[in-house]
Amino acid sequence: MARFQTLLQAVNQMRLLADVRRSQGDLKDIADLVDSFIETPQMEACLERVRQLPSVAALMDERYPPLQPDIETLQHLPETTLGGRYARLIQQQGYDPEFFRPRPVESEGEWLTQRVATTHDIHHVVSGFSTRREGESGVLAITASQIGFPAYVMLNSAATLASFRLEPQHHGELSQAISHGVSIGFRAQPLISARWEEGWERPLDDWRVELGIDNPADQASYGMDQ
Repeated sequence: MARFQTLLQAVNQMRLLADVRRSQGDLKDIADLVDSFIETPQMEACLERVRQLPSVAALMDERYPPLQPDIETLQHLPETTLGGRYARLIQQQGYDPEFFRPRPVESEGEWLTQRVATTHDIHHVVSGFSTRREGESGVLAITASQIGFPAYVMLNSAATLASFRLEPQHHGELSQAISHGVSIGFRAQPLISARWEEGWERPLDDWRVELGIDNPADQASYGMDQ
């Protein structure tokens, strides 16, 4: 029965992955894929890795509240600060800062899923990856390499295969962005452990030093400044 349930989950996840590709990354479709992994062996393996990281395990144990940014307040901070840069990203991209799907955070898997989902755009800011396709894969690679977050592993695996088979002209840059993200992931402190809400006014450079991000992607072809 357990093997049959695992097979059903895999089939459903492949269907959801196809939905993400058809919609070209619609946030609802991505959220559906992310949620499909909450009660799975892959999420349990991810949680095992998280439990071995004291700083992240502490956040999870206390069910640190999901991110709820006040963009109107943050936009008045200098652009050199984490909060100022984050607010400008949200505004420039036309994002709704409250688009995050509300989820219960009672179980460890639910809490981790919501924390990853709500802080994803902050990871763009601190790592320097753009929100374009290759930049997105770079950011996903950080979380995938640091904790093995299941949906991000699947999304990047699928993106690599799709670019190789269908858009080989883009495969090199995509691979480079993913490699860059993996490099940051292995060299930096786990980004999921950061208490961003307690340091919006801190300079972005200070955050990068604290986290060990000494090779941000800002100036790369898939970077924020390009």
